[in-house]
Amino acid sequence: MIGLMGRVTGTVGPGLVGEVIVRVRGGAEHFLAYPASGKDRIETGTVVMIVEHLPPRTVYVTAAYDV
Repeated sequence: MIGLMGRVTGTVGPGLVGEVIVRVRGGAEHFLAYPASGKDRIETGTVVMIVEHLPPRTVYVTAAYDV
């Protein structure tokens, strides 16, 4: 999972449990998401990279591109 790209489907930020969709195992799956830095707010539609995976369905993400 680490290093895979996904797209935010529910805002990720401090105090929020966000959601991302990631292409895995020949399909697309949703994961609960938290910001890797703990301070970033990542809006819906942003492309993110997974930097940590806590099985079964939790990931920590960072924005893939600087805006």
